[in-house]
Amino acid sequence: MKRLLLAALLSGAAMGCGDELVTPLFLPGASASASSGAGGEGGAGGAATVGSGAMGGAGPGSGGEGGTPAAWGWKLPAGFPVPKVPADNPMSVAKVELGRRLFYDERLSGNQTQSCASCHQQQYAFTDNKKLALGSTGEEHPRSSMSLANVAYLSVLTWGHPYMFELEDQALVPMFGDEPVELGLSDNVADELLARLAAEPIYPPLFADAFPEQASPLTLQSVVRALSAFQRTLISGTSPFDRWQFGGEQDAVPDAAKRGFDLFNSEKMECFHCHSGFNLQDSNEYEGKPFVEVKFHNTGLYNIDGMGAYPAPNTGIHELTQKPDDMGKFRAPTLRNITVTGPYMHDGSVESLDAVLDHYAAAGRTILEGQPNAGVGSANPFKSGFLVGFELTEDERVDLKAFFASLEDDAFLHDPELSDPWQRPEK
Repeated sequence: MKRLLLAALLSGAAMGCGDELVTPLFLPGASASASSGAGGEGGAGGAATVGSGAMGGAGPGSGGEGGTPAAWGWKLPAGFPVPKVPADNPMSVAKVELGRRLFYDERLSGNQTQSCASCHQQQYAFTDNKKLALGSTGEEHPRSSMSLANVAYLSVLTWGHPYMFELEDQALVPMFGDEPVELGLSDNVADELLARLAAEPIYPPLFADAFPEQASPLTLQSVVRALSAFQRTLISGTSPFDRWQFGGEQDAVPDAAKRGFDLFNSEKMECFHCHSGFNLQDSNEYEGKPFVEVKFHNTGLYNIDGMGAYPAPNTGIHELTQKPDDMGKFRAPTLRNITVTGPYMHDGSVESLDAVLDHYAAAGRTILEGQPNAGVGSANPFKSGFLVGFELTEDERVDLKAFFASLEDDAFLHDPELSDPWQRPEK
């Protein structure tokens, strides 16, 4: 089953992944209500309400009348559009509550030592504060765990997979993948997984409430659909920056953060090309959006042979497309909660935000001879044309870091509706 599922995910046609010019959706002084503003086309409009997260509906619990799951109502932050949800996996209160329990359940790993939350921890914006992720068997992964904040809005998932579009498909990879081992499930323990879940008294009624149309709802498909529904509620949009930009609270952020935001969006730095819009990144999809953005970028992090090579197996989407021009291209992550999501870059090789700024100021990283992966990244022939380098004064650096700090969403990082629902004894 595993190899058939994963092969199907890898069989899609190649897509355009160039560094197309992106018009910034955030511009200093722009109105959040403008049609070209952060809400985007078909945005949430007046129906949006500011809240600590995106949980909706009638609260956690069972379905509605006649076996129909309780209706789901998005409680979106101001300026946020409605996420796009697959037609075959509609949102419901019961499904989200089931997915939340599954997300934090260590029974979803082969040896029952890890859950999804092991690598996606709420206090770190659903990443893990590690340079590289560690799987349930202790295997170190070649990449760091990405933040799941606002994953509902992504048009393409993971660091460098140009064919991974739906959370329902992506969930199968950490569960059953073996290159690397993450949760460590295998074909012969899939039935055992379902038996484990069925033995937990809380699960059979939760599955029945979440999937009332199914005679036997406790299935692997239901597991991944519930996990995906919960992940779509991980919406971060109540930071001080949001209160200023969308809520009109002029005192929500200091003047330094406002100056840093202006600088971030300047042609001097060119940051807005890859980190723009309400989600501060450039591969987005949502209800009413007339086109889908799917973009990957080479940021000059490596150039190990002088001809643009990145160290294997971390060659970006090139690993799957095998196109020379795709070498080193990865998806840009959101900058939301950036102060708690380090270390940075796809391999966690940049430890601090100061080092990130140094990297872009130099238009690429230089690793000196005698060190692992030595090379001049700024000379990488596949590097994005937006990396031209810049100079920063100390005051400008302070302002940029104040802007980054304003993106930290404390309500999201501590929202009890997104937290671990299992009551465990103290160790």
